[in-house]
Amino acid sequence: MNENIRKRNELLAQTVIKGLQSRNMEGFYAKDKKEALKLALELIPKGSTVTMGGAMSVHEIGLTEALTTEDYNFIDRDKVEDKRKAMLMAYDADVFLSSTNAMTQDGILVNIDGNANRVSAIAQGPKKVLFIVGLNKVCDDLDGAMKRARNVAAPINAQRFGLSTPCAKTGACFDCKSPDTICCQFLITRYSLHKGRIQVILVNDNLGF
Repeated sequence: MNENIRKRNELLAQTVIKGLQSRNMEGFYAKDKKEALKLALELIPKGSTVTMGGAMSVHEIGLTEALTTEDYNFIDRDKVEDKRKAMLMAYDADVFLSSTNAMTQDGILVNIDGNANRVSAIAQGPKKVLFIVGLNKVCDDLDGAMKRARNVAAPINAQRFGLSTPCAKTGACFDCKSPDTICCQFLITRYSLHKGRIQVILVNDNLGF
């Protein structure tokens, strides 16, 4: 990454962290993936029951692999037969891992979901939600974050899952009602009622979609 971009991102991260703090959430800065992994493991107590939604960013920093040790009870829904049971276990987990489709400079998180297991766990259930977020997902305001979630994250995910939606074919949101749509539930997290429940690691890298 260009050094000037890196410095700009460092300053942006501090703005976002202040925004999160004003919303009763915690923000942390990691200069790269390696530091993000180290920080995440420091924030997840050993012995914790940990599960996650479909977050590419969590995989990209190596966190899922690091959790598959005897130090953690990591429930990988992709490696169990009863996926519904694994999803329901998320609501009683110590830590739920996620990324976000987009967020604002002042700390609002925007997420879109199909099955809604991810957004529902973010909203309620797990004792703690830990977000891994590349600074490429930070937008100026809520309108920009919604547009990013709908016109960047959603089309890429629809293509990744091989879905037949207008956005998968064109790369842009049509506000469709396709049977394959993954834009079923929208969650805007503007404040956390429970202090410290939501933690966000901002990574100075391009992560996820």
